[in-house]
Amino acid sequence: MKFKSFLISLLSVVAMLACSANAETPNVVVFLVDDLGFMDIGANNPDCFYETPNIDRLAKSGMRFTDGYAANPVCSPTRYSLMTGKYPTRVRATNFFSGKRGGKFNPAPLNDEMPLEEITIAEALKSKGYATFFAGKWHLGGSEEFYPQNQGFDINIGGHSRGGPYTGKKYFAPFQNPQMEVESPDGEHLPARLARDTASFIESNKEQPFLAYLSFYSVHTPLIGRPDLVKKYKAKAAEINGPEFADEEQIFGDKPRKVRILQKHAVYAAMVEAMDEAVGTVLDQLEKSGVADHTIVVFTSDNGGLSTSEGSPTSNLPLRGGKGWVYEGGIREPWIIRYPGVTEPGSESGEPICSIDLFPTVAAAAGISVDHLVDGIDLTPALKGEKLDRKSLYWHYPHYSNQGGIPGGAIREGNYKLFERYEDGRVHLYDLEKDPGERNDLAEQNPDLVKEMRSRLHEWYKEVDAQFLQEKDGKMPWRPGAE
Repeated sequence: MKFKSFLISLLSVVAMLACSANAETPNVVVFLVDDLGFMDIGANNPDCFYETPNIDRLAKSGMRFTDGYAANPVCSPTRYSLMTGKYPTRVRATNFFSGKRGGKFNPAPLNDEMPLEEITIAEALKSKGYATFFAGKWHLGGSEEFYPQNQGFDINIGGHSRGGPYTGKKYFAPFQNPQMEVESPDGEHLPARLARDTASFIESNKEQPFLAYLSFYSVHTPLIGRPDLVKKYKAKAAEINGPEFADEEQIFGDKPRKVRILQKHAVYAAMVEAMDEAVGTVLDQLEKSGVADHTIVVFTSDNGGLSTSEGSPTSNLPLRGGKGWVYEGGIREPWIIRYPGVTEPGSESGEPICSIDLFPTVAAAAGISVDHLVDGIDLTPALKGEKLDRKSLYWHYPHYSNQGGIPGGAIREGNYKLFERYEDGRVHLYDLEKDPGERNDLAEQNPDLVKEMRSRLHEWYKEVDAQFLQEKDGKMPWRPGAE
């Protein structure tokens, strides 16, 4: 009898220790949506044409960031920064892999593979005993040795070299994806498939800490929607009047560029809602598996909404530009973080954050000491409603984007953002609090501030060994220090 009592007491202690360990090592779920703009979710845009009830309920249960950013205006560099906590400029991963499009000048040298020696968020969490899972778009290397299963993920469903679902029937099965060992039933929708696999992983690993990284191919082109949802949004669009496009004012000396100014694209709307349903599937599974109360959930995108080319399916207004531009429309992203016990439900933060911050934040939550160089910071103070101890955020895009964006860099400090053009070195200064649409250039009225911010931007270029535009047809582009 005494032995039995001792055994019961011992098991109770073990259970308590297990619960304590689990509390110290929260699960992590990351939703990364491809090409989703800041204004594409209801939580950020009360007048949003697209319906996102599941994303909106996540925002109501966590913290929404009004000034969250991607590290780059296109996909692969931002994906690198989310995985490593570093600015992509450090390894010359400054454009999508492999985007070597030229323009007036030749682009900067481009590294189109995430180096294997990088420590990814998955590798860091595996060192702490986490099970790790990846589903969806990877786009961080051209051969299998650079795929998720060789970068710290125990399971990879669908992540390979391609930047979109370009095989098989694209967004509908059969997908013929080389990294899906089991094909879906004919006609299954890709976001539903990825959510189903993610939910299955969560249920199978609910007794141990896990990382589930769901990186949607949605809402990237090709623009293909579920027929029932397309029908729904065509009817909704028919009730909306007004011009869908306008010629954006140009300060670059280019011809006027067509930009979508009204959210009304039925197919894109269908893609957004289907993605939102997939988010709901995973959120519901966290509840069903009994792990929601000790799971950090992160929702974000890799660049701004597609507004200036390739069908121009969305509008980012009042933000200027979109994917491929260093304007706010190209880099400001949806950012929602739910950290049970840390974030207040329905809270909001205006602290500027960036994709470089995911790695150090998750590492800190898991009790992992980061002993190597990272550029991001632990966001826990902001998640508690406090200020962050950071002066500047930086961007560096020495390429010509497929969406018409020009090569340029930027620095944000407080409410001010300085934008520097790499073809000729001209700069523009904006007060984002008063002018989030970047219409009113304050550079001439604030020469001292321009000089100070530009100096810090150029010091950062040196720190990360930034590369710039190259000579073309005997013509040399501007270089930092030539102003």
